[in-house]
Amino acid sequence: MVKLVDAPHSKCGTFGYVGSSPTAPTLMNTYNRFNITFKKGKGCWLWDKNGKKYLDAVSGIATCSLGHSNGALRRNLSKQLNKIQHVSNLYQIEEQTKLSEWLTDNSCAEAAFFCNSGAEANEAAIKLIRKYGSKITNNESIILAAESSFHGRTFAALSATGQPKYHKGFEPLLSGFKFFKYNDFKSVKNIFEECEKSNQNIAGILIEPIQGEGGVIPGDKKFFHQLREICDQKNSLLIFDEVQSGVGRTGKLWGYENLGIEPDGFTLAKGLGGGHAIGALLVGKKANLFIPGDHASTFGGNPFACTAALTILNEIKRRNLLNNVLIRSTQIEEGLDMLAKEYSDIILGHRGIGLLQGIVLNKEITDAKKITISAFEKGLLVVPAGINVVRIVPPLIISKNEMNIVLKKLSLIFKGL
Repeated sequence: MVKLVDAPHSKCGTFGYVGSSPTAPTLMNTYNRFNITFKKGKGCWLWDKNGKKYLDAVSGIATCSLGHSNGALRRNLSKQLNKIQHVSNLYQIEEQTKLSEWLTDNSCAEAAFFCNSGAEANEAAIKLIRKYGSKITNNESIILAAESSFHGRTFAALSATGQPKYHKGFEPLLSGFKFFKYNDFKSVKNIFEECEKSNQNIAGILIEPIQGEGGVIPGDKKFFHQLREICDQKNSLLIFDEVQSGVGRTGKLWGYENLGIEPDGFTLAKGLGGGHAIGALLVGKKANLFIPGDHASTFGGNPFACTAALTILNEIKRRNLLNNVLIRSTQIEEGLDMLAKEYSDIILGHRGIGLLQGIVLNKEITDAKKITISAFEKGLLVVPAGINVVRIVPPLIISKNEMNIVLKKLSLIFKGL
């Protein structure tokens, strides 16, 4: 039996779980965990040490793009380990060059910087926006971000995160951030006007094209077109946080493609490495500002991580996984429509793009924590996105039959409430 505990500092936000035994005493108390150890994985499935099978609709929190134990990753990474796994960025790195060329050839960017995680990528983006602000004005530079956003746990990324629950205990945060309401252009325009009156310059906006941790909230097309217009008018950068939405998760390679505009830059991680540590900041001409000494990473863009990313990207194209994401997203949306009708007292609705989907619950009856536990007990892994949204982010390879299993297990859970 799984026991629910409070977890204000859990990696996944507002939930945490322990079983009969606590986290090992040699580990810092930074996570609340399920009392389970997975011993192997294949495709969309995981097995625990007792042989119980779980359908993984979390995929390392939108990370394992090709699922578990993918053959192409195993082959290519084994070959890379037989060659070279790490050298310093003091030298040219062939695999890094190939990866940057792939990314820029297939996006609106012209250059890339590589690091090790989404938080690091967003730290780089924040520094970039600050540098841009210092170039265009001597006034104080402000960065705008959205309420309910999530940009990471490092200090600048945390300061840019529009959820006060993550700030508790870490104040004072980094100054220079102001927050607007997501999909509400009036609140953005008001901040621009207030800053002009107080002689403050808005150097840029950092925003997710679809909010993940904040409740799986897709960006509104009109709103994002207005952001692009005001950034052009006011000479501000528009940088997208695509840590969760990038690399095919929405059925497009990049989340911005769903919105009909191009940002000045965007950040990547999660699905880019398929479970291996890599992050990236990609920039267009306007934002290509860094020079040697501005930013760096010891491990960022090493041959091993870049080979993992190249494998992921090439497999997405070779296997036409973007099409699979679109087909499976239609399947899950139709299935969730049926569940919402059948259990209308429990399910208020659903929202999302591609294989980043959220079920909105009536919190008067249940919440995302309880549904996540019930799913776990039935061999299905899902993850909360806030108090009343259950997030479903399976590998991009998920099949029709596996998606039907997800929907069937969810139906059993709601039937049992």
